[in-house]
Amino acid sequence: MTTLPIQQNNLIPCVLRYRARLLAGLFLCLVLADAPAVAVPIINDPNGFEDIPWGATFSETEHFVKVEDAGRSQTYELKEKPPALGTTPVDSMRFTTFESKFGRVTVRYRGKDAHEGILTYLQSKYGPLDRTPGQIAVGPIKVYAWHGFDTEVTLRFETKFDRGIIFFESRTLREKLSEGNSSTVF
Repeated sequence: MTTLPIQQNNLIPCVLRYRARLLAGLFLCLVLADAPAVAVPIINDPNGFEDIPWGATFSETEHFVKVEDAGRSQTYELKEKPPALGTTPVDSMRFTTFESKFGRVTVRYRGKDAHEGILTYLQSKYGPLDRTPGQIAVGPIKVYAWHGFDTEVTLRFETKFDRGIIFFESRTLREKLSEGNSSTVF
């Protein structure tokens, strides 16, 4: 009579490996869903925003009113309402300075139609997006970016809430502007 060797129950290590792979896959999906798209080079870097060069001295004028003074940085809005980006009306457009030097414009908007109009405008001004699969972010948050030598443009659109925010920034003043500010969130 032969006896068979007793086999250990390998079910527990197998289940643990399965769970680890499942968790790793879910984590990867979540990370990729919010991953920014690869930045597109700006064709003709304007070194500013709408004919206002980065680093220009800024103050209240007939076109701008100061809405926030945080010491070294000030924020202005256009006096004319409603503001527009290209031909698309937007909710707000804020111009930020650091030590009176112009360095950032923050634009907020709502709606899918506004989003499509703004994307068309930005591509006509800064260059076409790379539509290669994997280059445009998919999922609940879409991020599009254009980088130039002096200018960086970043658009973030939340599909769940149909709202977007765009940052037009001077690359040289960007770090100074972000010191102590949290204006890059909704």
